[in-house]
Amino acid sequence: MFARKTYLALALSALLPAGAAMAAGNDTLIYCSEASPESFNPQIASSGPSFVASSQTLYNRLITFDPVKNTPVPSLATAWTISPDGKTYTFTLRQGVKFNSNKFFTPTRDFNADDVIFSVMRQKDPNHPYHKVSQGSYEYFNDVGLDKLIKDVKKIDDYHVQFELTEPNAAFLADWGMDFASILSAEYADAMMKKGTPENVDNWPVGTGPYVLQQYKTDSQIRYLANPHYWEGDVPTKHLIFAITPNVETRLAKLQTNECQIIPAPSPVQFDIINKNKDLTLHAVEALNVGYLAFNTEKKPFDNALVRQALNYATDKKAIVNAVFMGSGTVAKSPLPPNMLGYKKDLPDYGYDPEKAKALLRQAGVAEGTEVTLWSMPVQRPYNPNSRRIAEMIQNDWAKVGVKAKIVTFEWGEYLSGMRKGEHDSALFGWMSDNGDPDNFADTLLGCNSIKTGSNAARWCDKGYDGLVQKAKLTSDPAARARLYGEAQEIFYQQAPWIALANGKTFYATRSNVSGFSVSLMGSDFSKAKLN
Repeated sequence: MFARKTYLALALSALLPAGAAMAAGNDTLIYCSEASPESFNPQIASSGPSFVASSQTLYNRLITFDPVKNTPVPSLATAWTISPDGKTYTFTLRQGVKFNSNKFFTPTRDFNADDVIFSVMRQKDPNHPYHKVSQGSYEYFNDVGLDKLIKDVKKIDDYHVQFELTEPNAAFLADWGMDFASILSAEYADAMMKKGTPENVDNWPVGTGPYVLQQYKTDSQIRYLANPHYWEGDVPTKHLIFAITPNVETRLAKLQTNECQIIPAPSPVQFDIINKNKDLTLHAVEALNVGYLAFNTEKKPFDNALVRQALNYATDKKAIVNAVFMGSGTVAKSPLPPNMLGYKKDLPDYGYDPEKAKALLRQAGVAEGTEVTLWSMPVQRPYNPNSRRIAEMIQNDWAKVGVKAKIVTFEWGEYLSGMRKGEHDSALFGWMSDNGDPDNFADTLLGCNSIKTGSNAARWCDKGYDGLVQKAKLTSDPAARARLYGEAQEIFYQQAPWIALANGKTFYATRSNVSGFSVSLMGSDFSKAKLN
């Protein structure tokens, strides 16, 4: 991870003077980003800050989502048809969309079917010449099962692409609005392979999005220029700068002094400060997310469902949400968010009951003073705005029932990598919807196949649960799907692979003279942002 980021920074900063001055005036917008990107290719990235810096500024996908209804709407695809058996999808592609240029490459043609096929097959085919470029690891593509689901993808003509699936999948269309589904230039890839520099495709991206990458200094700054040929129309702000600012307090300080005009994920303790400042505006967005603590069910004592149930009873979730979220979240009980298809409203929850927890631990044979590790995220998220504080409250709750939790943390990339490998005993984590479909939670986070891909942090495989969510993917009728997910949630409750902690709203703050910037299911949209 570190080697990739360092090489990326050196490759990009070499192309512009290191001391290039920031542009001034109303044609420049500065966003205080939370972290450096892992990569500028969203196919091989896995973190939110990476997607904001790449797919949400530099690229487009076949579809996007209606910001209110969260339903698929056209983007690079203008229309699509689905065969009666649900196994063939045919996309009609938008014409006249231009890729941007960079120092290495000037396109000779517009976006077409070849670019879609390249973007799919690089991820799907282990023998594709680009599959292993940049140590390619296509976590999201594999997490949602597209490596096995897609039987074939073929070009009908320049503006029609057809996917053949191994089986029907109700989430397939929504998958093509996810960050990993960004469309790269096949022409650029061919040119760089011929030059012997294929890594340029990932380090110096060429996309169809609203901005073009200009410069990157690792852990410091990313500079973008507006794409003069953007297919959706003029981009109102010429210069976009990401000032990489991991500390949440520093981000707010920079917003207050106008060193940046937009900040993501302010802490709930900062809301009152922002609201009292006439020059600042706090924005809240209803989100599809869940924050949770995953038990590693492959490790003792968490391989015992009684222990997992006990620690659910031992954890005072209401106290955690009141103390940490401060009105920005609600107590969770399910792996699905409450406003998502299939959420089971009458699902029971584990109330706070330390005595019941102690009894279950005794029944499970867990000795007083048993020690475990509790991983705490090093970043803030809407589903977990203060991971250290949550970890400390859980640590205190568990100590009352005789379980000693040692809190550990790591750099974000190392945290994600270690969790995917199953190195944790228990870990705080969470998920924000990528596509609005319940499969993105129910299967991606808890399905048996997701243990192999690493997105199932509980490493929990229940055949009954898995059978239900796999059947739900094959079911097109929403009511029938909802019933299947409801049955799966009942098994989740009984087996308790997680402590489902909270569902949080997404917050961001801006200077009051910023307009046009928005955050939705698809992430951050800078294409219409400007200073008034």
